[in-house]
Amino acid sequence: MLALCYAPASAGNLAWVALAPLVAAVWFAQGWSRREPLRQFLCGYLCGVVYFVGSLHWLHSVTVPGWIVLGLYLAVYPGLWALFLGMVARPVPRACDPDPVWFRSWSNLRAAVLAAAAWAGLEWVRGTMFTGFGWNSLGVALWQNLPMIQICDITGVAGVSFLLVMVNVIAAVTVLRLTLEIGRRRMRAHFDFSLTVVLVALVFGYGVRKIFSTPPESVELTFAAVQANVPISQKHDAAEEAAILDLHTRLSDIALAMKPDLLIWPEAATPKPLFLDQTNWDAVRAIAERHEGDFLLGTVHFEERGDFNSAALLTNRGRDARLYHKMHLVPFGEYIPLRGNFPLFEWIAGDLIPEDFDFGPGAETLQLAVKPVRIGTLICFEDTLAYVSRLFALSGAQALINLTNDAWFLKTAGSEQHRANAIFRSIETRLPMIRCANTGVTCAIDRLGRETHRLQDQSGNTFVESVLFGKIDVPVRPALTLHTRIGDAFAIACLALAAAASLPPAARALRRKNS
Repeated sequence: MLALCYAPASAGNLAWVALAPLVAAVWFAQGWSRREPLRQFLCGYLCGVVYFVGSLHWLHSVTVPGWIVLGLYLAVYPGLWALFLGMVARPVPRACDPDPVWFRSWSNLRAAVLAAAAWAGLEWVRGTMFTGFGWNSLGVALWQNLPMIQICDITGVAGVSFLLVMVNVIAAVTVLRLTLEIGRRRMRAHFDFSLTVVLVALVFGYGVRKIFSTPPESVELTFAAVQANVPISQKHDAAEEAAILDLHTRLSDIALAMKPDLLIWPEAATPKPLFLDQTNWDAVRAIAERHEGDFLLGTVHFEERGDFNSAALLTNRGRDARLYHKMHLVPFGEYIPLRGNFPLFEWIAGDLIPEDFDFGPGAETLQLAVKPVRIGTLICFEDTLAYVSRLFALSGAQALINLTNDAWFLKTAGSEQHRANAIFRSIETRLPMIRCANTGVTCAIDRLGRETHRLQDQSGNTFVESVLFGKIDVPVRPALTLHTRIGDAFAIACLALAAAASLPPAARALRRKNS
């Protein structure tokens, strides 16, 4: 059920109950005596393997071994959560109480809150450890449920994940309790279920209030996003360089006819470094000179400070240029971690990545010339990382623009999952976003997470060669959301709560071992 929450199935509502079977397996199934912790971990680990190997199936288009190894690694986190669920969060029966422990509402609520905190905290660790891979957090499953995800401007996605886990735990406990009470022919009200329903209603009400609130003062920005749909096999073929430039030029001529404020090309659109290759520069400059507005495009850039995956903003008909260098690189995609310390890594991936890109200096916003708008440029999967968008918002960005190339994953659900994760960046910062992809999902998202424009053909296919025309409302003076101000404080607090709750059981286990 967890794997089915994400594209291509996109059955996000399964997230409300998807973890309940795991809760039942950890709490209600017959244990393994002294090996009970191992059973609990294995239950969670098996769940995690199916969850991640299933939802990340699109990675097979790049690397089958990498897809499997990544899934096996990510499964550790649900395994640790199941271990926490069984060893720490599980309600403890009282000797003087004749009723089953599951009849005590306060005890159930405590267990649900601790379980939810542990899940949210572990998701934060997953998104941070080893540069982080926070893709497809549980809360992302609700990307289509706009009212329920507006709380992200306070808590980030962790808040939605917290709520979903709490509902799952209370649902599992409620089913068991009702079964026991029916057997005893004694039914009674329990406020653990009622309070959980009230919490869901409050979050929903907050979302409705945000959706129908008065929008801030804004300025209209028109755009034309070029999606050339260049196959990855041609992208790095020197023989295709002229054809790629001609294709982008032809699509740009169509775009310029609409006179947009901003013309956009995707990540690494130029076959060679824009400012180091005369042929590429001549092609781009010819377009910039004919364009009255601004021109944003992705390119690689080499200089004394390093080699960067960059975005270039050309203004004043190409006479002025500013650069943003990508600050969060993809491990084993744009660089090999610890290349000098672990030769094995370089031996495995060295032929694919002969040289590393360098990390950019930080979240540098770019000022448009045609409109008083500052943009934060997210390259590749930076739009799946909450902290990058947050840094741009703190730096004064009024809109986010993602330049990406999902052609690596062919015609799979990877691009749809990418876009679903990106939606939360607009809600967290309350900034609109334009996504320009070489292929995949080129679209525009408003400050509430609604997709307002989408490039696709009549059949709904997004893997097309075309131009997306549209407009976004850019806030003149965007107010910083609480999430922008405090970052991942909610998730970190959840992790701290789970860690604190783990200390007494760990101390008891240590004393038993020593005795």
